[in-house]
Amino acid sequence: MNEQAANSPTEEPDEPARERRASRPAPPPPEGGGAAEDRRVGRHTVPWVRTRLRSAPGTAFALALLVLLTAALAAAFPLAMDSSRDKALRQAVAETTPHRTTIQFNAPQPGLEHSPEEREAALGADKIRAEYEGVIDALRAPIAADRDQSSFGVRTSEPPESWEKWLPRPRGLHPRFVLSTQQDLASHARVREGRMPRTDGTVTSRSPEVEAVVTEETAARLHIKTGALIRIPGELRGPLGIRITGIVTPENPRGAYWSTHDVLRTPSLVRVPSRVPDPPTYWLAGLLLPPDAAPALLDIPGQPERYWNIAPDTGSLDGGELSALQAAVTATVDGGGLLEVRRATDVNTAARTELDDVLIAHQKLSAGITPLITVAATGTATVALVVLLMSGGLAAGRRHAEFTVLRARGASLRALGGRLFAETAVVAVPAGALGFLAALLLVGEGRPWLAAGAAGAVTLVACVALPVRAMATHRPVRVSQDREDLTSARPSRHRTVAELTALAVAVSAVVALRRRGTSGGEGLVALAPVLVGVIAALLLVRLHPLPLRALARPVGRLRGLTGKLALARAARGSASAVLPLLALLTALTTAAFGGSVLAGVADTRERAALLATGADARVDARYLLDAGAAKRVASVDGVDGVTEAAVDYTAMAEGLGGDPTTDTGTASGSGSASGSASGTSSSGTADGADGAGATGPDLRVPLAVVDAKAYARLSERVGVGAFPPSVLTDGGGDGSGGSGNAEGSGDGDGNGDGRVVPALAAPATAARLGDKPVTLLVDGERVKVRVAAVRASTPAVQAAGFLVVDARALGGPLRPTTLLLTGDRLDREPLAKAAGDETVVHLRTEERARYADSPLQSGAERIYLAAVAAGAGYAALALLLSLARAAPERAALLARLRTMGLTRRDGRRLLVLESLPQALLASAGGAVAGWAAIRLLAPGTDLTAVALAAAAGGTTAPIAGLRADPVSLLVPSLAVVVLTVGVAALQAWWTGRRDSVQELRIGDR
Repeated sequence: MNEQAANSPTEEPDEPARERRASRPAPPPPEGGGAAEDRRVGRHTVPWVRTRLRSAPGTAFALALLVLLTAALAAAFPLAMDSSRDKALRQAVAETTPHRTTIQFNAPQPGLEHSPEEREAALGADKIRAEYEGVIDALRAPIAADRDQSSFGVRTSEPPESWEKWLPRPRGLHPRFVLSTQQDLASHARVREGRMPRTDGTVTSRSPEVEAVVTEETAARLHIKTGALIRIPGELRGPLGIRITGIVTPENPRGAYWSTHDVLRTPSLVRVPSRVPDPPTYWLAGLLLPPDAAPALLDIPGQPERYWNIAPDTGSLDGGELSALQAAVTATVDGGGLLEVRRATDVNTAARTELDDVLIAHQKLSAGITPLITVAATGTATVALVVLLMSGGLAAGRRHAEFTVLRARGASLRALGGRLFAETAVVAVPAGALGFLAALLLVGEGRPWLAAGAAGAVTLVACVALPVRAMATHRPVRVSQDREDLTSARPSRHRTVAELTALAVAVSAVVALRRRGTSGGEGLVALAPVLVGVIAALLLVRLHPLPLRALARPVGRLRGLTGKLALARAARGSASAVLPLLALLTALTTAAFGGSVLAGVADTRERAALLATGADARVDARYLLDAGAAKRVASVDGVDGVTEAAVDYTAMAEGLGGDPTTDTGTASGSGSASGSASGTSSSGTADGADGAGATGPDLRVPLAVVDAKAYARLSERVGVGAFPPSVLTDGGGDGSGGSGNAEGSGDGDGNGDGRVVPALAAPATAARLGDKPVTLLVDGERVKVRVAAVRASTPAVQAAGFLVVDARALGGPLRPTTLLLTGDRLDREPLAKAAGDETVVHLRTEERARYADSPLQSGAERIYLAAVAAGAGYAALALLLSLARAAPERAALLARLRTMGLTRRDGRRLLVLESLPQALLASAGGAVAGWAAIRLLAPGTDLTAVALAAAAGGTTAPIAGLRADPVSLLVPSLAVVVLTVGVAALQAWWTGRRDSVQELRIGDR
């Protein structure tokens, strides 16, 4: 009572007069609290706060630490999300080729209705630069131009030929040149030989000669030297001579300045459109003229055009402005922005870019990832909210007697709540501000106003938790405290209605998520795992006394009172156990859901990498591997096994042509080998995007020729399309598809003896081939094959459709193009050296890392992991707060029992046994709730966006679904049991060391 009097808001220890006034009984407060009383109490708000902080510094420090950590986490979440979105958007634009992301404007040359002087003036360097500045001004926010990498000038839209005999002419075709007056060349290239081009006097459309430079790559491939003269035929004039004055080296060859039109930097061989298998090619290169030489391009057969290439400034891109950026790009290319560009340049100016496609791909990736992160963040936020409420409840419970005395002495609810709010705010507000600043310092990017709002919400909850709990508990003035266990506190009708409402909301959220998926859900869908945990907590609070009471009778037959007393106390429980149980089950459900998401992402990436390589590593040759390649590769450290295969992406199934869009022969894996199964080279490529499809009446099918036994062992070991060797050796079907018969009547063609070769086929290929023998054209020879078995995938071929046959069945030796390797710690360099030239090595570890190349994906994983870890930490804190609230009562119970002869060992057993049933039920309930949430939400949850990068998706990529992870379900649940039992044992040990008299007098202090 002395402590309560010392903390009374109506006393001042250093003023005796006020002490005498405070000792008098206070009159009963008027209805709702009188204004006079409120004014009297309000004058002592500051001394009250100072007194409370001085009397309980440990409690204030603990609250400040809790608010600081929670506010920091809450503020860091939106900052981390913004940071990962910004980095992902910038990387998506930066890693895309500049030819796609640059906004390209071009205007044709002035028409012949203009005079020659007007046409020449329109191509002047100063006018082109002024128009460039107008284009920059016409860009709509948030588009920002990277002036350093943007380019502008005049170029020939139709590259003219040069008939110089000293230039290389493959197949007799003359080379063609893009003549460009791209400005600011001196700041983007350094002279390696000679000098930069210049003009002497005024250049007109009749000038006989101008100067130019070429890049070192152009000079090397076309054998151009300084001082060389390249003549371009003219129209209505003599040829235009171009004198090469120097060779330059680009400063940033991969930047937009050089890569938007990369022909200016690197020449290329261009195929002439033709239907012949090997069409002729010609060289296409660029010549860089000075800006003032643009009028000389008017009367040559090149159709000169003005151009302004605007490279986007990737550093200014903001993921939060993605929608505005898409709208601005659309308006600039085909909308009001283009009209403004035409006013600044020419009425015929056209625009094109693929930046909008890059933004759409990024938006799809973000739309698939954000809902999953929201689910984890919602679960963690719920647990953190429960912990803050529990901290207020714990403080209110410890000071229950103090608040009872204050209410009995006339303190109104408003005055009591105001003082408690001020007392808490003095601690929580600075802590919340420090948490917000810590988040800004740690993350450093993002929108600070969102972080400030999150930290402010945490601070507000911490400030109102204690006042609201105290006002709700002490609304009626009581002298004695009622029991709070289930013997007197029965669930009311209001609570039943609230629980039924929560159940209806949870069911609605789960149904919405199953129907629409994570991408179509809003806030209700994000709350679905949390609501599953809420319902589990409410049911467990309702039902947990029933099994415990059912155990009371068999336990009653046992000797000793410890077990009976522990079970009776556990069954009686506490009516205030809803919050800690809610925190535990929500944390366990979120941890199970989050752990299953992370496990599903890891498994999907591992499976996709395996399907992309077919084994731990893969060696693909451009044509054929030499005879000793397999032995050399097998001797490399770490290689356990080598399986050879001959992969041909040009095999034709005769008479089965169809729509190329539905063709099964499109290969999309990582391999780059090509070649025929019989060993001769061919023009097929592993990516097959150009050649795949039906050609006339034939169907192109990727074919793998293997050693049946070795390939079957490999398939079984890596777990991709396993099959018995007999499927390919004797055509014995395995019940998975195909006819299972290797023999056929034949018609004398095929492989010479009329025998039909059994084949392993993809489902789509098997559907197209049917169960009858089909003639396959392989390297000019016809082979009859029949589908003997069907598998969804196979190690050797990364394609939607494939055929696998045994080399012995073809009657010839296996001449491999591909090596499939198994082993640990494989290194690219030794494998490439052993494989020889003209080979490409693919490692499964590198493929797996490639699937997470977006900062949005890696950031989502980190945020998810942090959310799960934070939820687990808050759940443990909730458990500790729950045990701390019951600690004084348990200590007093042990003290009383020790006076009646209870030993310290029995006391420890009592506390452990009392806490064990609730811990076991919470653990089991959390595991079941987590499993149920995963099973309910799995049909609507797609992990593809998180697991696989957009560029990595292929026809062989697995579907990334959600499945229950046993480790995520069991480990957190077992941790709850261990922590509960450990804390109970520690409490019993500590209580046993204290004096029993102090514990028995706990109600008097």
